[in-house]
Order: sequence, then structure tokens, then C-alpha cells
Amino acid sequence: MTTTDSADLETRILALAASPEVKDEAAARALLADFLCALERGDIRAARPTDRGWEAVHWVKTGILQTFRVGKTAPFPSEGSGEDGTSGFRFFDRDTLPLRETRGVEEQVRIVPGGSSVRAGAHLGANVVIMPPAYVNIGAWVGEGSMVDSHALVGSCAQVGRGVHLSAGAQLGGVLEPVGLRPVVVEDEAMIGANCGVFEGVLVGRRAVLAPGVNLTAATVLHDLVNETVHRSSRDAPLSVPDGAVVVPGSRPAAGDWARGKGLQLYAPVIVKYRDERTDAATALEEVLR
Repeated sequence: MTTTDSADLETRILALAASPEVKDEAAARALLADFLCALERGDIRAARPTDRGWEAVHWVKTGILQTFRVGKTAPFPSEGSGEDGTSGFRFFDRDTLPLRETRGVEEQVRIVPGGSSVRAGAHLGANVVIMPPAYVNIGAWVGEGSMVDSHALVGSCAQVGRGVHLSAGAQLGGVLEPVGLRPVVVEDEAMIGANCGVFEGVLVGRRAVLAPGVNLTAATVLHDLVNETVHRSSRDAPLSVPDGAVVVPGSRPAAGDWARGKGLQLYAPVIVKYRDERTDAATALEEVLR
């Protein structure tokens, strides 16, 4: 899609959103089908890097919301169902949001059998691998050579860079509203360990490593033992994990005499080091799986 085409798509999406009624449903559906295809090709995306950091692309998130507005809830027969949809499992969703029509050989994408779902409007780069069962939601971007492991979630509009590994059970939260709210971003070559959770617009920097069990939200305070400082969100910027940081689960004493008397501890993730040759060697094993 050219810049002019993208600008035209933006204009038409915003016009549809501004209209209190959908006057021409067929035209609206055709517009949204073009919009979802542009998301899947990577011509447009729900968030983008700028000189000031990552920011949400308002009109793209607005377009995603329009797919729910225009669509009607309808049954979706599952794989293996009969022609009439009466056998096997059935699902119910907006008819404007089918599963993504992935052409694995042409797109160089592997989706291993076993129950994974990729929703329409998700971008999958070349050499992406999805292990079952996993879920990639609308507006998500998964960059070239990344792996989405079993039971992992890439939430709506979440942005995943190149060469990222989302380990088993990793959860990247999604966000649609408000449209100006930035989604979760995981930059190139990061490794997200098993059962990690990254939510509420948190940014995981390039080549960072989250050890299994780390959970990060907008309210999390991240303690940096290497630089003896803390990282936290602000009104203008979500929590950001620095490039190359290695984060592990930790704890700190709860405040107050009563808490101290009970020996209570609060969850406190900790940066214990920054990536070196040793951590690179550990993550290099993932290349074999790709």
C-alpha cells in the first residue's frame, strides 16, 4: 500500500467512525476487509516507533473498533465440522472478524497443528513459528523470525519485534480503548520467559530477558541492582525495561511494623544484570526451533 492509499484508508475509516449510523453496510464491510488486509500485510499497524518512543496509531485502533460495530455475531464452524456446521465445536464472533487466512508456504509462516488461532488483522512476519495452542489477536504485530510458544497470548494490538521468543504461557496484554492508549511492545531479540505477563502498555526493550514468572504492569516498580536505580511508569510514559536488561522475580519487605512482624514481602522484579555472551548463548538455542 502506498502512502496515498494509507491516507485514503485513514480518511474513510475516520468518516465511518464519525457517522452515527452505518448507511451503506456493504461499502462499510468492503472498507473493513481492505483495512484488515492492510494490517495483515504490515502496511499499517496499531502502534509505531517515533523519536519520542512508541505511540498508538489512533485511526488504526479506531478502525479495529469499527469491525466490531459493523459486524454481526454469527456462528463459526470449527475445523473438522460438517458442511452444515452441526458437528464438532462451534464458535460465535463478529462475522467481520474471521480467522486470518494464512498462506503458510507463501508467507513462510509455520502454525503447528494443535489448536492455535490467529485472528484476522494480525501481522505475521516471515519465519514466524506458532506452537499450539496459542492465540494472536487482531491488530497484533509479530515480527520476522519470532516464536509464539504453547499457551502464549499476543493480545490485541500488541507489538512484537524480530527474533523474539515468547515462551510457554507468556501473556502480552491487549488494548483497544481508549484509542490513544499505547499497547504492549516487545522489541527485537527479547526473550519472554515461561508464564511471564506483560500488560498495560509496558515496553520491553531490545534484547531484554524476562526470567520465568516475571509480571510487569503500569504499576510495577522495577529495581535495577546494576545501576542502583528504579524504573517506573509516569503520566506520560509506561514502564520501560531497558535494552539488554535481565529481569528476575524478586521481593522486598512490606512497610509497617505489623508487616515486618509478620515477615511479609511484596513482589518486586529486579534487573540483576545486562545481557552478555552467556545469556546470548542460552537464547541462541531458540534458533534451532525456528
